[in-house]
Amino acid sequence: MERFDKWKEPTIKDGKLTKWNWMVQNKKNLKLGKKTDIGAFTYINAKYGVYIEDFVELGSHCSIYSESTIDGKRGPVKIKKNAKIGSHSVIMPGVTIGENSVVGAMSFVNKSIPDNSIAFGIPAKVVKIVKQ
Repeated sequence: MERFDKWKEPTIKDGKLTKWNWMVQNKKNLKLGKKTDIGAFTYINAKYGVYIEDFVELGSHCSIYSESTIDGKRGPVKIKKNAKIGSHSVIMPGVTIGENSVVGAMSFVNKSIPDNSIAFGIPAKVVKIVKQ
């Protein structure tokens, strides 16, 4: 993956924008894999754990919540290896995005997405399983 050849682990300060203009709250509960790409203005609330594995790509303006103050849901969010999340998507507490899966832009993900899937919509629904 040529685009990651010069990848370096980002400096993350709790509640502050990174140099790429994305933010994490509750940094101590974030586990960030290697060679990840997080788009500008993405917000990650890791209060109850956010686990982002290697080679994950998050588009700009995404929101990842391990806690929802609207309905009281809490739970870790897991984004598995090589998953891709389209711009302006929202990932809710307790959701796992499967390995090699793609979530289309502007999706609202309130249920887990299995490995090797393509999902999109409000709420996000799996529309295709990709054979590996």
